[in-house]
Parts: sequence; structure tokens; C-alpha cells
Amino acid sequence: MAAAAASTFKLTGMPSATLPLDLCAPAEALGAELNFYEDGELQFPQVRKALFESTKEIRPLRGGISNGRIPLICEAIGLVKREIGSEAVISGLIPGPYTLLLYLCNARNLFIEMKKEPQAVADALLLLGAFLAEVGTAYRNAGADFITIHDMGGSPGFIGPVKYEQFVLPAEARLIENLPGPCVLSVCGNVTASLHLLPQSGADAISIDQTVDPAAARAAFKDTLLFGNLDPVESLYRGNEAEVRESAIRAKAAGVDAVWPGCDLVIQTPARNLLAMM
Repeated sequence: MAAAAASTFKLTGMPSATLPLDLCAPAEALGAELNFYEDGELQFPQVRKALFESTKEIRPLRGGISNGRIPLICEAIGLVKREIGSEAVISGLIPGPYTLLLYLCNARNLFIEMKKEPQAVADALLLLGAFLAEVGTAYRNAGADFITIHDMGGSPGFIGPVKYEQFVLPAEARLIENLPGPCVLSVCGNVTASLHLLPQSGADAISIDQTVDPAAARAAFKDTLLFGNLDPVESLYRGNEAEVRESAIRAKAAGVDAVWPGCDLVIQTPARNLLAMM
């Protein structure tokens, strides 16, 4: 699958459209209440409060892909595919298992259980990964050309290489194994110390952010495609078009296979800068 996916990613030369715009839809489908910030400045929705106090409560899972916004997102993916599918590739966006766990579980208790009851945490991650595979498959069936797993909370830049290898990597690998490819694994933060671990996830491509040297990542990833690593704030949001173009050229010269924002876009990012990135 990886070889076929690599050819697909390299040969399209097309812009990418991503749906949904936020990572909270799977948590919502499992019963979490979201804050949509309807009064005030436009921003992405977030989970209001933890649904579970302990990882041991995450079984059996309540809810499913027919709940919340998942059906609406699938409908939107289908509409986008029909309208611009010949001009852009469509990505279905899901959180990684650990990121979803952070949305659902009391974070303080989660960190304690990672030390005292690691098997309970590992079991919860595999359970959530199985659900996310259903969500990603639904997005692919709706018309998404590939799936992006944005595991910002589970990035080794956040929890460290040791915890990443112990908890996150096995769950990511199982999720990717169960997803219809191709798949992109997107991680945030300085993951330089863990570059050798990321390809073990089985992802067809890995997206890094601006804190990582793309040349070092290119050397570490070998047969895995490298996406990145434009600064989403200083370059794409606050920069001008000339600066964005220069950043894109530098990333390409460093060996990236696709020029992508490093981590989340600011929702108010000027469209002219996104066009300049292309």
C-alpha cells in the first residue's frame, strides 16, 4: 500500500482540502459535549469537559459513527468531492487515539494511570483506535482521497519519546493498519529525538512542523513521504505572500514531498497566503 500511496501523493501536484476543520467530531459522537463558541471570536469547537474520570471507564464505547456531526461531515466530503474533486485532493481528518483520549478522559487521572495502570491506558487507546478506524473508513467511503491522523496530543514532542513508543505508537500502528490507505500521520512539536520511531506507525506520509529540521526528517524517513513544515502562525497567518512563497521554496528544497502547514492553521489565516503557499 505504501508504494502505491507514494506514487499517488507525488504525482497529483494538487492542492488539498481537509474536512472536518476540527478534531472533536469523534469525541462528540461518543457523547462528549462541545463548546461551539457561538458568541465571540470565531474559533474551532472544543470539548467542554471530560466524559470519563478513568481510562477504565472507556468500555464499552457509547455512541457510534451515526451520531453527532459524523453523518454531516460525510455529506460535506461528498459535496466537496463532486464540486472540486478534479482540482484538489480531499483529506478526511481524524484525531489520533491519544489525542481523542485527552478529549474524553480527565487528563490528571490519565497521566497517573499511565504510571500506575499502563495496561488500562493501552487498552483504552486500542479501543478508541478501533472507533477512529470506523470514522476514517466512513470518510473514505464518502469520497475522501486519503486520511490524515492529527495526533497532536500524542506527539512525542508532547509526551516524550519513551511514552510515545510505549503507549501511542502501538495504537497508531493498529489504527493505520485498519484504515483504508493512504494515510498521513501529522505530529506537532519538536519530534527530532523520535524521528526514527514515526515511520514505524506504518503511515504513508508524515507531516512535521516548523520546529523540526526537514533535512533531518528526510534522512530518517527514507521510504516514508515527508510533508511540512511551514510555520502556521508566523508565516501563514502573520506573514505576507512573499514570505510564504520563500518558506514553501525552502521546505521543498529541504526535501519535503508536499508543502503543508506545520500543525493547525489559525482559522483567520488570509486566503491570499494559502494561495501563495501553492
